[in-house]
Amino acid sequence: MYAIIEDGGRQYKVTSGDTIRIERSSAEGQETITFDRVLLVGGEGEPRIGAPVVAGATVSAQVLRDVKGPKIDIQKYRRRKGFHKKIGHRQKQVEVKISAINV
Repeated sequence: MYAIIEDGGRQYKVTSGDTIRIERSSAEGQETITFDRVLLVGGEGEPRIGAPVVAGATVSAQVLRDVKGPKIDIQKYRRRKGFHKKIGHRQKQVEVKISAINV
């Protein structure tokens, strides 16, 4: 069984036992997370498609650890002005393990 969930403006296709990285703000200081924005549930018979979410469906996950995403380099440049600027950014994320898909 699989589900498509939405969190932080992004969509994830998950099955039980998967490990995904989500934005840190949605899991601040929690041991377990319940995703209630389930867009689709499939895998057994006909898929259940939400409009916009599947009624009564949730996905529960366990928080594993805090991580940082890949580094993104931002470079700014103005021609003929002698202006060069380089900035780096790493997004803070949380790694979670999907424990159950509840329909």
